[in-house]
Amino acid sequence: MRSRYLPSVRAAAAGLVALALLTAGCSDDSGGPSGEKSEPPSPSAESGPNATASAAPAKGSVKVERTVTTRLKSPWGLAPIPGGGLLVSQRDDGKILRVDERSGRKTELGTVPGVQASGEGGLLGIAVPPDNAKMVYAYLTTASDNRIVRMLYDPDKPSGEQLGAPDTIIKGIPKGEIHNGGRIAFGPDKMLYAGTGESGQGGLAQDKKSLGGKILRMTPDGEPPGQGNPESGSVYYSYGHRNVQGIAWDRDDRLWASEFGQNTWDELNLIRPGKNYGWPEAEGRTGKSGFIDPIEQWRTAEASPSGIAIVKGSVWMAGLRGERLWRIPLKGTAPAADPQAFLEGKYGRLRTVVADGSGGLWLMTSETDGRGGPESGDDRILKLKVS
Repeated sequence: MRSRYLPSVRAAAAGLVALALLTAGCSDDSGGPSGEKSEPPSPSAESGPNATASAAPAKGSVKVERTVTTRLKSPWGLAPIPGGGLLVSQRDDGKILRVDERSGRKTELGTVPGVQASGEGGLLGIAVPPDNAKMVYAYLTTASDNRIVRMLYDPDKPSGEQLGAPDTIIKGIPKGEIHNGGRIAFGPDKMLYAGTGESGQGGLAQDKKSLGGKILRMTPDGEPPGQGNPESGSVYYSYGHRNVQGIAWDRDDRLWASEFGQNTWDELNLIRPGKNYGWPEAEGRTGKSGFIDPIEQWRTAEASPSGIAIVKGSVWMAGLRGERLWRIPLKGTAPAADPQAFLEGKYGRLRTVVADGSGGLWLMTSETDGRGGPESGDDRILKLKVS
């Protein structure tokens, strides 16, 4: 089992509790339930559709079919390319690579200019429009802010020269040593969504004029969509978030998001436009009026959630500090059973999980980000068969 690392950003007061939790031994891949039972979903969760919704099986399974590639350097974002191939962003050196999903061969597209990697910032999430494999979107930290850019991608050019000049579509997202958010993805509505952090300034999450501590929804050009957002002239979609790290849609086009807690509860949230998810006034399920409670929650030592994907009726959530892959079976908008943990401690910190388009998952580790204990071959992408 790999050694574990206690992130310095957790408050010192939680240290003894976290250490006690981390002494639990690694499980096998049978998928043990969460050791810390959480309360049932609060009435704030949408419950109407659940009466007729089909439920995912209570128990699932995970099999690592193969290692796709190794020796990635501080990888963060992972984006399948329409027609084949996986793009990987490397946080600290600002490079984007293409990985052949069959051979594992890596090709460097280029380095994104303007990236300033420090703390949790750098080159973060990447996304490829579903209808345009020649355009790459990237979320990055600069000297002054976090922003989203897009670049033309020409695979016929020499390695290292395949990215065009970046076109900034949105800027002014608050940056910090912590809580930069960074996950971006195109939704079923062809809009671009971005999860941001409050950069360590909790009040920004409640300020609708700030882009920090939000989920943003915009056109591919970075403009307010005109409809579907709470305010027609704004890109903000939901607020009251501490640090959104994963976003994904279920088969009914509902948006889900994973989020770092502080000392007590990490969260899986069902996102509804215009709703307030509570930070910094609420962490985890509180039942406080005006705030949306999470659908599921975990102790911070068990999760520190990053990317999520939804496959076969379950949310699959990568855990950094928790060093495990969580499966949360759904029935409509509620959990169908207790979460299950897989791969606990076997591959270290897990950063990003992405649906492979055929009912399986791509899973990327994060041992070289300065908070892990890298071993030979880290970091890597794994191909998973799941049920």
